[in-house]
Amino acid sequence: METTKSSSIGSFVANDYRAATVFQKYKIDFCCKGGRSINEVCESKNIDADKLLKELTEVSSQPGDQTIDFKSWPIDLLADYIEKKHHRYIEEAVPSLQQFLDKLCKVHGSNHHELFAIKKEFNASAGELATHMKKEELILFPYVRQMIKSAKSKDQLAKPGFGTVENPIAAMMYEHDTEGGRFRKIAELSNNYTPPEDGCTTYKVAFSMLKEFESDLHLHIHLENNILFPKAVEMEKTFF
Repeated sequence: METTKSSSIGSFVANDYRAATVFQKYKIDFCCKGGRSINEVCESKNIDADKLLKELTEVSSQPGDQTIDFKSWPIDLLADYIEKKHHRYIEEAVPSLQQFLDKLCKVHGSNHHELFAIKKEFNASAGELATHMKKEELILFPYVRQMIKSAKSKDQLAKPGFGTVENPIAAMMYEHDTEGGRFRKIAELSNNYTPPEDGCTTYKVAFSMLKEFESDLHLHIHLENNILFPKAVEMEKTFF
């Protein structure tokens, strides 16, 4: 991929997920706000664009195991992967994290009032993500699979009840922005998931799990916003 200052940050990560480590270093949101160009984000954060491009080029040219080329996957396979890996991860991680946060608030809440705010933000996110994932699983992803099926069989694709795939995608991206904002707040409240000196083992485990949850959510949103959604929009244009 040609690295230019006008290229979107999401496109860098879509081509090589190792670019995410560079963006994370500079606290650049590559998933929810992946449509911004290198120039835009560097100007807003007062970052040297040439230096950032150099680091992106260096990380993509490093030898070793190559990251999975999600961009080459058909969109029905990508939808299956997101559902089975990332949706399942959220469903399994949420109950444990809620139990840990409840315990932390009871044991450490009197000395660390921010725990109650973290718990409130996480519970809100858990509830919204559950609804969000069901909308993808019951509405958007089945339509994505039907597009692939119709393309293979050369059958006409039935017009969806939601008009165009861009409509549910716009709703999903708005919700992605909301959850990205919630986790930025959680990271700030937790001092970037750093337990205090008096933090017990449960404290450390809970913060480590929250950090992992955010990291998984970033990849999850990236795969949708920067790869699956644009490809679904383009594919639909071949039918109508």
